[in-house]
Amino acid sequence: MKQILNDLISYKSLDKANAKDILVRLTQGEFNQSQMAAFLTVYLMRSVTVEELAGFREAMLELCLPLHIPQYDAIDLCGTGGDGKDTFNISTLASFIVAGAGQHVAKHGNNGVSSVCGSSNLLAHFGYRFTNDTEQLIDSLEKSGICFLHAPLFHPAMKNVAPIRKELGVKTFFNMLGPMVNPSFPKKQLVGVFSLELARLYAYLYQQTDTDFVILHSLDGYDEISLTGPFKMITNEREQLLYPEDLGFSTHRQQDIAGGNTIEDSAKIFLNILQGEGTLAQNEVVTANAGMAVYCGNKSLGLEESMQTARQSLESGEALKRFNLLTGRDI
Repeated sequence: MKQILNDLISYKSLDKANAKDILVRLTQGEFNQSQMAAFLTVYLMRSVTVEELAGFREAMLELCLPLHIPQYDAIDLCGTGGDGKDTFNISTLASFIVAGAGQHVAKHGNNGVSSVCGSSNLLAHFGYRFTNDTEQLIDSLEKSGICFLHAPLFHPAMKNVAPIRKELGVKTFFNMLGPMVNPSFPKKQLVGVFSLELARLYAYLYQQTDTDFVILHSLDGYDEISLTGPFKMITNEREQLLYPEDLGFSTHRQQDIAGGNTIEDSAKIFLNILQGEGTLAQNEVVTANAGMAVYCGNKSLGLEESMQTARQSLESGEALKRFNLLTGRDI
């Protein structure tokens, strides 16, 4: 590991095979904690390459416990996190809206590392019990149109790395990997990323697969559509610069989409929005992201109809119904 670290610090890069091998060895506990911490943090000081990211991703997917649910043609909505913006749980909310719109969702999520409240923190707060049992997850898809894949249950090899990530408390390349290593191997993927450079890396890697994808990055640094300004959208077909008004929404201030300071605060915001008590900014932001996922699932709809479909799911209470069905609340 000493030589690897020296090479990386000298701005040398790993090829795909070496990147894969190192990540496998890292997760199997071959290196000490100081070496692992150094390896994780070096990528805060230099960019990850396409070859490195591809190797890391391949290792994670080979080591995961797979969930075989191709019959549901599910989509995943997942952001990299690590943008430092501390928004409310936009992609998690959007997932229930998408399920309410009739598109099955296999949501990959985890506890917050660089944020107060990740999607797993939120669902655990509401009493949801994580599982990797295929029958239970299929039952969730049948009943609510959505299943939740708590990352640690599907990536047991990460147990050696997880404590170090938590102690560091900053984004690492594992943030970059999160959306790309869904154990159900979805063929539809909405991804939010924290930098334009990473958006283009993702686009290159996804172009090598048979995935229908939409990659999002707001130019002011959000890993989602923030409606605080223009954003990039990259699909299988093209890259576009869009503005909030292109989707029929207003431009909002950053403070209008802030999350809570605690898990309890975040859960209150989450439930308020689902129950029709969200602010205009909150409703529009979550609808914009959900609408983009609807579009990813069926691009023949076009953006305008996709946004309308998402808005209807939220305003009709269908999204709330899916949340209640998944968590067993109020039924």
